[in-house]
Amino acid sequence: MLRALINIFKIADLRNKLLFTMGMLVIYRIGFWIPLPGVNQAELTKHMETQSGALGEIAKFVGIFTGGNLQQSTLFGLGIMPYISAAIIFQLLATVLPSLERLRKEGAAGQQKIQEYTRYATVGLCIIQAFVWVGYVHGSPDNLVYPELRGTALFWLSGIVGLTAGTIIMMWLGEQIDKYGIGNGASLIITAGILSSIPSAIGWVAKNTEMVAGAADDKLGPLKLLFLIGSFVFVTGGCVLITQGQRRIPVQQAKHTRGRRVYGGQRSYLPLRVNHGGVMPIIFASSLLMIPIMGSKWFSSFAQNATAKYGVEGSDPMPLWTKMWTSSFSWFSDNFQMGAYLYEIIYILLIYFFAYFWTTVQFQPREISINLRDNGSFIPGLRPGPRTAEYLERVMERITYVGAGFLAIIAVVPSVISGALGIDLFVTSFLGGTALLISVSVILDFVQRLEAGLLMRNYQGFLGEGPGGGKGPRIRGARG
Repeated sequence: MLRALINIFKIADLRNKLLFTMGMLVIYRIGFWIPLPGVNQAELTKHMETQSGALGEIAKFVGIFTGGNLQQSTLFGLGIMPYISAAIIFQLLATVLPSLERLRKEGAAGQQKIQEYTRYATVGLCIIQAFVWVGYVHGSPDNLVYPELRGTALFWLSGIVGLTAGTIIMMWLGEQIDKYGIGNGASLIITAGILSSIPSAIGWVAKNTEMVAGAADDKLGPLKLLFLIGSFVFVTGGCVLITQGQRRIPVQQAKHTRGRRVYGGQRSYLPLRVNHGGVMPIIFASSLLMIPIMGSKWFSSFAQNATAKYGVEGSDPMPLWTKMWTSSFSWFSDNFQMGAYLYEIIYILLIYFFAYFWTTVQFQPREISINLRDNGSFIPGLRPGPRTAEYLERVMERITYVGAGFLAIIAVVPSVISGALGIDLFVTSFLGGTALLISVSVILDFVQRLEAGLLMRNYQGFLGEGPGGGKGPRIRGARG
C-alpha cells in the first residue's frame, strides 16, 4: 500500500489529478460552513436539535446523501441532490420520449445537449427547494431570522439565490473533477460529506462507552461495543462483495475468413451486476416513505389534541366517530415510524419494487442482443435476437432478486440495531443504508481508477502486482 502511494506521486499526470481532486473537495468543505445571510445559526441549531419529528428525520436523511446540511442552513445546504435528481429525471425521460432517446444515441454531441438540459432543470429545482426552505425558516416562531431582516425582500432574495448558487457551485466542482481530476465528481462530493461525520460518530461512541460489566442501558458495554465493531466489519465486507458481484454470461465471437486468414473466434463474457440498481432503490424507497412519516406526525398531533380536549372538558363523552378516527390515527402514527414492524415491511417491499423498476430502466436486453448480433457475437446455445434478449432478461430478473434482498437487509440494519441496542441512529447509519453503500461503491471506484492509472505505466497497484508481476488487480466479481 505504501509503495503504491509512492508510485502515485511518481507519475506526474496521476499526481496532478489526485491533488486537483483533493483541492476541489477542500473548496467544497469550506463552502459547507459558509452561513446564509440573515439566518441566526445558533438558534437554528437549537431548533433543529429539538425537531424529533418529521422535519428532523427529513433533514438528517437529506444530509446523508446530498452532501449538504440544512440543519445549519449554509451556502451548500441543498447539497448536490438537485443536480442528481435532474439527471435521474432526464435519464427516465430518455426511455419514454423519442426526442431524448435520439439525442442519447447520437453519442457525445447528444449527451452534451442532455447535460445542458440537466443544468437548466437543476436551477429550477434549486429555486423551488430554496423557496420552501427559506419560507420555513422565515415562518418559524423560534426567531431563526434576525429581526432587522425578517419580512424583507432582501432576506428572501439572498436566501434563494445563495442556496441556488451553492448547488450550482457544487455541480461545477463535480464537473471539474470529472474533467481534470480522478472522475466521478458528484459521488466523491457526497462521499466526502458522509465521511466527514465519522469523527462525530466515533466521539459519540467514545463518550457513551463504559468498559465495565453490567453497564447502564443507555451506555455501550464491552459486548455492545464488540458487536458494533463486528457488525461494521461484516456489513462493509458484504457491501464490497455485493457491489463487485457479477454474473458472467459467456459470449462467443463468430469467425470470419478473409483470404487465408481467420479473424474472430475469441471467447469473452458479458458481466451482469448483481446489484445493478446500486443505491437508487434505497433512495427512492426512503424518499417515498417520508410522506407517511410526515403524515403520521400530523395524525399523532391530531389524536393527542382530540383526546386532551375531551379529557379536560369531561362534560361530554367522546363521540364514537371521533373515537374511531383517534384510534386509527394513533395506530397509523405508531406503525409508521422508523423501526416499527409495518414500516420496515413496507420499506423492504418498496426496495424490491424500485430495484426491479430501476433495473428495467437501466438494463435493455433488446439493445444488448442487437449489439451482439451486429458485432458478430452470440451466446453459446442461443440464437441471436429475441431469444438472446429473453435469456438476458430472465437472468437479470433472478440476480436482481438476490441483489434487492441484500439491499433490503442493508437498509433495515441501522434502524433495527438502533432500536434493539439503544444506539443513536446517527451512529448506526454507518452500519448500513444509503450512507454505507454510497461510501463503499465510490471508494471502490476511486481505488479502481488509481489502480488503472498505475497499471497503465507498469507500476504495482494497490490490490495486486502490476503487468510485470504477471497479475492484474484483485478487485473482481463473482467467479473472478
